[in-house]
Amino acid sequence: MKKTLYTVVLLVGLGMVSFAQSKKAPKLTPEQARLEKLKQEAVAGVEKRAELGQQINDMLFSFSELGFQEFESSRYLTELLQKNGFTIERGIANMPTAWLAKWGSGKPIIAIGSDVDCIPKASQKPGVAYQDPIVTGAPGHGEGHNSGQALNIISALAVKDIMEREKIPGTLVLWPGVAEELVGAKAFYIRDGYFKDVDACIFTHVGDNLGVGYGDAGNNGLVSVRFNFEGAAAHAAGAPWRGRSALDAVELMNVGWNFRREHLEVTQRSHYVISDGGDQPNVVPSKAAVWYYFRERTYPKIKKLFDIGVKVAEGAALMTDTKFTYEILGSAWPGHFNKPIAEAMYQNIKKVGLPTWSEEDQMLAKASQKELQAPKISGLATKLDTISLPVASAPTRMMGGQMMSIGGGSDDIADISWSLPTIVLRYPSNIPGLPGHHWANAISMATPIAHKGVVYGAKAEAMTLIDMLLKPEIIKEAWEYYRNDQTKEQKYEPLISPKEVPAVYLNRNIMEKFKPELSKYYYDPTKYKTYLEQLGIKYPTLRDDQKEDLKKMKESEK
Repeated sequence: MKKTLYTVVLLVGLGMVSFAQSKKAPKLTPEQARLEKLKQEAVAGVEKRAELGQQINDMLFSFSELGFQEFESSRYLTELLQKNGFTIERGIANMPTAWLAKWGSGKPIIAIGSDVDCIPKASQKPGVAYQDPIVTGAPGHGEGHNSGQALNIISALAVKDIMEREKIPGTLVLWPGVAEELVGAKAFYIRDGYFKDVDACIFTHVGDNLGVGYGDAGNNGLVSVRFNFEGAAAHAAGAPWRGRSALDAVELMNVGWNFRREHLEVTQRSHYVISDGGDQPNVVPSKAAVWYYFRERTYPKIKKLFDIGVKVAEGAALMTDTKFTYEILGSAWPGHFNKPIAEAMYQNIKKVGLPTWSEEDQMLAKASQKELQAPKISGLATKLDTISLPVASAPTRMMGGQMMSIGGGSDDIADISWSLPTIVLRYPSNIPGLPGHHWANAISMATPIAHKGVVYGAKAEAMTLIDMLLKPEIIKEAWEYYRNDQTKEQKYEPLISPKEVPAVYLNRNIMEKFKPELSKYYYDPTKYKTYLEQLGIKYPTLRDDQKEDLKKMKESEK
């Protein structure tokens, strides 16, 4: 009797376990099983290329090239892709450093992009938790644009292997965001038709977590404009009455704009630099220029802000009896990203999770956060982000009797997002809480932190590419969202006209000055496993006081 009862209980228990397992993991159809198998193969293909990802990441970090001057980066990346079977089209949209790399045939055509330019005056030794430039005053990757192409390439190569073996139709198109810090390229890519046949775009951008979002991203669009004033030169002491100062016009424009700010909507962001202030004090400047970014939350508001800027410039020219012209140098729409592709990506992000950070990784992060007075000294992220929802679902502020979202930065990937279904994958290669556009954001970017973030981002991207290639409903639903939700009421109108040309001369003088010195430090992967090794940097490098601070923090946490 006891044996019979035991047998019944055991069988019932096993049945419950089986039922529970069936609820957790329902039986897959053959198509689903094949899809999951191929996705795991893609992950393995990424892991196999981790060292290649590290080399690409570190190589671009060492080049440290500003926007429109990414010649070494473009040469290196295109040669690498060509060796791996991609067909290269160089100099697209009349930009010497821009290119497309294509492999495969047929539909879907999936574009995979990431930026490559760096930040002025952001040179920094990686793995060092305080300011220590490689070359004083030189550019550096103080945002982390050296890492995205590494992610995309190892992801694409892993997927390419599977497509070849399984004879999966589709075309992979890799491309760089050149001069992103100048918002100087992507609107021209769209205007010149380089994305007209593309079905979907995955863009990658460095972050401090692994995440993706959809809908209105809450950022600003902008138009980048240089105002050129022309007057008349004269001896500044001998006959100043014979001169008409273009610099006076620049300064009066800036004064006028700063007074006008009080009466602009609080969502606007506007800033300027005097890019030409004359030659020397004893000559009345006959020419001068000021460079403005006008940022707002919607296309109509950006246009309105720009129009006000033109009027202020006109007023400054009238007051100084000078002439003025303006030149649009770049533009970006506010971002809006695709829901179906983002949701597919997020399911894969959850499977991938965050990297396992070492004690050394966390030491570097916390010491850097304290050095830069970050709001929280919490180290690297250990909890995965949720999917980012449209800004309409996020906190807003009451302004002028209505709820309005507050914008901030801009990215010209938005022009592509308004032209075809697009998402941005953010991956954890940077340290949370740092200022951004700053030497400190380069601290992690050629270290194990960046390398791990690249590999984990590549896993999520590779799995999503397999989904998009084998589940045509994803791209079908992406276009339905694009047509019926995103662009139902708002259509894309370029902020650049057919007459504008890319400002490829920008940053030329700076790179000519610093490249000879920077080139002494270009990474050589044939001699050194990592850039840290080549530079002789102990990982992580902290001052004695930083080590003591971390020790106290650790003790207080016990």
